[in-house]
Amino acid sequence: MFNILSTKLNTAWIIVALVGFIDATYLTVVHFQGSYLGCSVISGCNQVLASEYSSIGPVPLALFGALYYLLMLLGFIFVLDRKSKTVLEILAYLSIAGFLMSGWLFFVQWKIVEAFCQYCLLSALTSTLLFIFGMIILRKINYNHTIEDSN
Repeated sequence: MFNILSTKLNTAWIIVALVGFIDATYLTVVHFQGSYLGCSVISGCNQVLASEYSSIGPVPLALFGALYYLLMLLGFIFVLDRKSKTVLEILAYLSIAGFLMSGWLFFVQWKIVEAFCQYCLLSALTSTLLFIFGMIILRKINYNHTIEDSN
């Protein structure tokens, strides 16, 4: 079953999850320090991060993102170590939730706050890539399962 996971996909998953974790952790630290967040590519970072949509009470959404990416990173390392098909499927399905949340937050930046944060856009990109990887994995699992059932 684990021959469906290519070295390229394994490496890409780990790198993307790590980038997402670093990005979201940085935003979390900036939030709790109360620091000014400068944008080098676009100019809406502080407007987005100061909006009422950037946190739930005192907890920044970036903290939830950091936990999500950490789970995706450590979960995938667990999958590679233990060859757990169940955990692999759970991670693939969790990537759907991450993608939907990122889609919602992109919409909020675009239509409600009317400003974009480059760090938030990086998070949207990383969650989208994890979603794509997750769909590739689910497709391969389902394809392999079909082959195994027909034998």
